[in-house]
Amino acid sequence: MEEHDRDVDAAPAAEAVRAEPPLEPDPPRLTAPKTTAGGLPAVQSSLAHSLRQMHLGRTVKTWLAVNQSNGFDCTSCAWGDPEEHRHKFEFCENGAKAMAAEATEKRAGPELFAAHSLAQLSRQSDQWLEAQGRLTHPLIRRPGSDRYEPVSWDEAFDRVAAHLKALASPDGAVFYTSGRTSNEAAFVYQLFVRQFGTNNLPDCSNMCHESSGVALAESIGWGKSTVTLEELEKADAIFCFGQNPGTNHPRMLTSLQVAARHGAKIVSVNPLDEAGLRGFQHPQEALGLLGVSTPLERLHLPVRINGDVAALKGMLKLLLEWGAQDAAFVEAHTEGFEALAADLRATGWEEIERGSGLTRGEIEKAARVAADAERLVICWAMGLTQHRNGVANVQYLANLALLLGMLGDRGAGLCCVRGHSNVQGDRTMGIWERMPDDWLDRLGAEFGFDPPRRHGLDTVAAIEAMLKGEAKVFIGMGGNFLSAAPDTRATARGLENCALTVHVATKLNRSHLVTGEEAILLPCLGRTEIDRQASGEQFVTVENAFCKVSGSHGHLEPASPELRSEVAVVCGLAEKTLGNRSTVDWRGLCADYDRIRDHIARVVPGFEDFNARVRERGGFALPCPIRERRFRTPSGRARFAVHPIPEHDIGPDQLLMMTIRSHDQFNTTIYGSEDRYRGVHGGRRVVFLHPDDVAARGLHSGQAVDLVSHFAGEEERVAERFFVVPYAIPRGCAATYFPEANVLVPLRSKADRSHTPASKSVVISVRPSHP
Repeated sequence: MEEHDRDVDAAPAAEAVRAEPPLEPDPPRLTAPKTTAGGLPAVQSSLAHSLRQMHLGRTVKTWLAVNQSNGFDCTSCAWGDPEEHRHKFEFCENGAKAMAAEATEKRAGPELFAAHSLAQLSRQSDQWLEAQGRLTHPLIRRPGSDRYEPVSWDEAFDRVAAHLKALASPDGAVFYTSGRTSNEAAFVYQLFVRQFGTNNLPDCSNMCHESSGVALAESIGWGKSTVTLEELEKADAIFCFGQNPGTNHPRMLTSLQVAARHGAKIVSVNPLDEAGLRGFQHPQEALGLLGVSTPLERLHLPVRINGDVAALKGMLKLLLEWGAQDAAFVEAHTEGFEALAADLRATGWEEIERGSGLTRGEIEKAARVAADAERLVICWAMGLTQHRNGVANVQYLANLALLLGMLGDRGAGLCCVRGHSNVQGDRTMGIWERMPDDWLDRLGAEFGFDPPRRHGLDTVAAIEAMLKGEAKVFIGMGGNFLSAAPDTRATARGLENCALTVHVATKLNRSHLVTGEEAILLPCLGRTEIDRQASGEQFVTVENAFCKVSGSHGHLEPASPELRSEVAVVCGLAEKTLGNRSTVDWRGLCADYDRIRDHIARVVPGFEDFNARVRERGGFALPCPIRERRFRTPSGRARFAVHPIPEHDIGPDQLLMMTIRSHDQFNTTIYGSEDRYRGVHGGRRVVFLHPDDVAARGLHSGQAVDLVSHFAGEEERVAERFFVVPYAIPRGCAATYFPEANVLVPLRSKADRSHTPASKSVVISVRPSHP
């Protein structure tokens, strides 16, 4: 029976709402991991997911419109769209799943919530909640009620405005943003929040690439990628640190295939040797469909979890010994080189090998690839950022690029691979709790007010404020805050401690079930849908990981006549809340998004003449000062950083655990329970362990175990009933899927300076589960 066809079991009305997914009774079926990605299985999976959600004609219509110049931008990853070889079907398997989920013909209407309490719904899996379909009506959970009921838009807005106006301080509200929000919605959202009087604008960046932004800003004065998609495809060497493109951003595989066919040497540095980096069967090529694979990685370094600084120190040490540095670039454009060189000379190979889990020979092979490269591109994802030393990890990537002079040259540089479709654009539009004063000055001048200057709350600080009762209203613009955040139980207590929780959403998720005293769900249009406002049909814009801005035009009729666009929701809330306090014409902005873009053009650097440029085919690229070797640091020079090799307080029977995605999910959205590339079928509560670590603990494949996390000065956290999967992972390491394992991530365990939760540096022990 399909997951979404199961009935919701009856539950006593007084039963508590579950903050975590239910346990799984049986272990998954295991098969040998794949050695290549894509191909016919990707096509079959894409088609199967789409046809389960909608009919064939609707499937073809969405497939032909996604990531096209006159179509809509995929709601999945932020990978760039090619200029010269864009396919008719310009999407990947996970993109197909995301499209099907949004364009589904299934509906989660008021009858679902009338029939089932929040407690009953919370007993279902995240996959079941996702599979119920699109939200169709505004909903409210009134104080004392155990379920949602329909509410008018006017009453919903009035209730939110009443709670916000009743706060003793604007800082008593938290305004969260997901990375799928458009540039236009993000801009009016931050304008509303700052006119309300706070900078409490946490977003999903806080939990993923915040470490990258902090690190790059300090090292090179620019927090984004420095290369274009076309340059990556023409590089002669590409390093992929801490990422799994085959699952997390599969369209990257096409670009890596282009580079590999041009002779690029691809090096992966990751605890797991993922199928997507080993080989790629292009599903739009006849040979790919027949199972013929293009080899990608030339070298894989199975670094231990958080061993990247040690590995990079080894590479840098060798490059200096070989005299491979670009001395002219270092002299003309950098500072701090001597301190780095001294630290590298003082670091011994025993420490490097112990810290990285690699041999000197393995590191030498990678260093030789870097030394021989003329156009080196360094890519990375959350495998580097979600550690307590996440900033240091990224700064050592910058050190490598600086030492070799790989910044500013055509076809060489740094590529920060973002995991959500417009998470970078949200930050560009001002979704940040610490926007610089010059940006706020322009915003204030444009709209005739003085924006607040006190820094706001990031994600972790927002949870802490809710726990303390200092933040009483939570508003989420998309996303699944509860499941995405660390320390699931603490996050749930924080949300339950609020007077009001509000979510703007397209689908039901667990965050909507763990509520404040009062809760409101506001259903919004998706990217696939036509957005009609007073002046006619509208489009929105997004920024991809390569700083390219393009339009997104919905093609489908809305799932319900009750849906409103994100822009309309924000403008409606702002008008009700601010009233005469604001001189902004909120209705005018909602009626015509060109007016929003005109404001953006005068506030946000790089968006001059926004409306005209974004209507050009393919959009436009934002200027990158690094390409001209202009470094916006205090000294005007790029900075080498020096950090120690991290040490972890790990006991003799303990392991270092990282959380990862299954192939059948996008972030916290669960589409199914098939991780076919790793050979895990029919389950998600698994822990990957080296076979020797399994044997050393007297365990066996498929055995049910409890995972216990350990953090200094805090009680142990326990995640029950995970199943053992022997796997090729470094000794002393473990891997689990999120969000199921987020309960093990301590709230206080976060990256220095960026405050990113250390979801990939969790010290755990494993013990057999009791029946």
